[in-house]
Amino acid sequence: MKIDRLIGILSVLLHQGKATAPELAEKFEVSRRTINRDIEALCRAGIPIATVQGVGGGIRIMDGYKVDGTLLTSTDMQMILAGLRSLDSVSGNRYYSQLMEKLQPGSSNFVSGRDSILIDLSSWHKESLAPKIEMIQTAIAEKKKLFFTYYSPNSIGERVIEPYYLVFRWSNWYVWGFCEMRKDFRLFKLNRMDPIRVVAVPFTGREVPLPDFSTEHIFPGEIRVKALFEPEVKWRLVEDFGPHCFEAQEDGRLLFCGNYTDRENLICWLLTFGNKAELLEPKEIRDAMRDIAEQTVNIYKKERGR
Repeated sequence: MKIDRLIGILSVLLHQGKATAPELAEKFEVSRRTINRDIEALCRAGIPIATVQGVGGGIRIMDGYKVDGTLLTSTDMQMILAGLRSLDSVSGNRYYSQLMEKLQPGSSNFVSGRDSILIDLSSWHKESLAPKIEMIQTAIAEKKKLFFTYYSPNSIGERVIEPYYLVFRWSNWYVWGFCEMRKDFRLFKLNRMDPIRVVAVPFTGREVPLPDFSTEHIFPGEIRVKALFEPEVKWRLVEDFGPHCFEAQEDGRLLFCGNYTDRENLICWLLTFGNKAELLEPKEIRDAMRDIAEQTVNIYKKERGR
């Protein structure tokens, strides 16, 4: 990726002082012509780079710029490396690990001490996610359409999209693209896409809006919730909503009052507490939970052959 290579070239020049085009080409596994284009791009971005021909020459950042300020400090590089390492946790190859090695110029003063931030974006589905992510990255880079079967709560169907962004949100991976069936941009969860294949049909691209992740857009409407919880699940309430979301009652139970945005998610959340929670309001959802409990009891009352 060009932006990664540009950061790497800056890293080398800032902390090594000077390098030749052949050295950079070998380090980043590209041609000398590509390195020359990268140097031109850095100059256009306002980085004062000088080139000296002949013996002892090379490419360097002008001294004034280096003395006045450092583009990438040790803290900056730690943040970059943490981000790259997190991507490697879901990647199906060692691309990001290799890139980290290229970004580090070998100076112990540049990236010193132990890493203080570790981010792991992998999941239980790592084996199936890695090839999907790699395939979608290829489709985005080559502007190729994606064909897949999508399993949604309401239906199972075939979709063809123009992919534009890979998104990590709500502890899951998604692809944001233009859906040919809906004639609009949609967010698709990777775990619900199977199988996926890249269609040998290029697309020209279009104006792409960024996905709207606001709660009001994803989960329209608001449900006012009142529920009682046993004190032993206090840690769950603190984890989900913070330490000020409940009031202790005389009997020791915790009265929770808050807003929830999705009916089905609310029911699923409450059911995870088992008999440690009692929903008081709203009444229609309390009734729905009672029906679910009765149906569940009926299932487990049935004797099964052994």
